[in-house]
Amino acid sequence: MSRLQTISEQEAWQLSNDAAIAYERDFVPAVFAQWPPILAKIAGIGPGDRVLDVGCGTGVLAREASARVAPAGKVIGLDLNERMLAVARRLRPEIEWRQGNAARLPFADGSFDVVASQFMLMFLPDRVAALREMWRVLAPGGRLSVVVCAAIGENKGYLALAEILRRQVSDAAAAMVEGYFSLGDEVELARLANAAKISGAEVLTRQGWARFGSIDELLRIEIKGSPLAELVDAPAFERVRTEASQALRAYCGEAGRIVLPFNVRILAARKA
Repeated sequence: MSRLQTISEQEAWQLSNDAAIAYERDFVPAVFAQWPPILAKIAGIGPGDRVLDVGCGTGVLAREASARVAPAGKVIGLDLNERMLAVARRLRPEIEWRQGNAARLPFADGSFDVVASQFMLMFLPDRVAALREMWRVLAPGGRLSVVVCAAIGENKGYLALAEILRRQVSDAAAAMVEGYFSLGDEVELARLANAAKISGAEVLTRQGWARFGSIDELLRIEIKGSPLAELVDAPAFERVRTEASQALRAYCGEAGRIVLPFNVRILAARKA
């Protein structure tokens, strides 16, 4: 999962065009496309709703919401990264795409019936500020739905990958994978919601899957298609590949396809 490192400023990281295209081509079908229908159902997105997708990336959640709010509703996708937004615009030019910071949303109080966010919160330096902003722009009766990765201990395939990277590359490489799962504790997520003054929040757990055509494809996407590429040179990649071919074999099925458990936490709330 390559939503990358902690975002501190707009200039902190900007994907190349190729990387943003690869994100949509590789990560969306493998991991992210399964979650928008689940978030939309939890948030009750329906015809006429005004929906904000915070940290929209290439727009997979916004696209799902757009289909559900038609014909009278409106969807806005907001992301810090202009390269991601460029891909989103090419795919769905009729949706409104905005560049902006989740901790300083450029919208008036009560502007939306639904605010949703998919796999973005754990990368922010000020998570409470982002949640507070999402709550602020919700109208009375509005619904919040935010998904993050569950703890890495509940995602055993990724735990195994992190351990392989620690043995074969470095602690820094392992920490990059572990960072994706850094907000997976239910108590911590509830604490953040409380600190953001979000009333009536609940934390849900859902099980999903990360599906790749092979172990080689998994490593190509997760390592070569992410900032890990800067830490894993060619010899190290071969060491990782050798160990992973054995350590991850239990997750392989027909024709070598690999399916890793991918559990998530969903923060859900309705504004009074």
